[in-house]
Amino acid sequence: MKDEGLVFNIQRYSVHDGGGIRTIIFLKGCPLACPWCANPESRKVVKPAFWIKNGKKEIIGEWRKIDDLVNEVMRDEIFFRTSGGGVTISGGEVLMQADFAGNLLKEFYRLGVHTAIETTGAFPLDCVEKLTPYLNQVLFDLKIMDSNRASEVIGINVNNVKKNLEFLLTQKHIEVIPRVPLIPGYTTSTQNLEAIANYLKSLSIKEVHLLPFHQYGSSKYEYLGWNYTMKDVPTLTSTEIDNIKKIFEDKEVQTNIGGL
Repeated sequence: MKDEGLVFNIQRYSVHDGGGIRTIIFLKGCPLACPWCANPESRKVVKPAFWIKNGKKEIIGEWRKIDDLVNEVMRDEIFFRTSGGGVTISGGEVLMQADFAGNLLKEFYRLGVHTAIETTGAFPLDCVEKLTPYLNQVLFDLKIMDSNRASEVIGINVNNVKKNLEFLLTQKHIEVIPRVPLIPGYTTSTQNLEAIANYLKSLSIKEVHLLPFHQYGSSKYEYLGWNYTMKDVPTLTSTEIDNIKKIFEDKEVQTNIGGL
């Protein structure tokens, strides 16, 4: 049993990413290279890293045992029960630590805590299958639908993404919520958005969450000593967001701006 995983942050009392009051466990490691990533400290391999913040070197990532994490998170059980919240495992990409994530979710599921993950579907289906028995909800990102561009820009296999999403939709105990990060220059072309909308409609999906681009993670690139190529990219206007909503709603897919 994989009972130890690399965690780089635990966020308590969150009111996003799954509904109700939640605790979010962020796992280290992601194979993708999204230029807009808001958690760049999570990227690359599953091992501790570091950055220089306020002149001080800080280690990113700590190996944590499942029992230790469960004991810490369950201190907030009363908030989960009274708000309809629970635990969300995020990243990074949760599937990069699939064995650990599956075992961790199993413990929360056994305790009757609502469980969710955020994923890009970036790994083969067998990784997803390790988690699905212990999941109530999946927040599933769709980014770039053109296979060549998706591989070139962010390093993702669109076929894997589709296989994973379509499999998850067959798991009737899981609520699947597709999400689209709205990134100018990358995901917001009419062609890409229409491809996503048509794909969702073909799967009889009735709602999508649209996540407008923000600059919240920009300072992290400086801490890491990395070049941040999105610093001059403006946020979307309300008119631009309305036009994007119309693309989905014309396909009978309702939109939620900003997610849960």
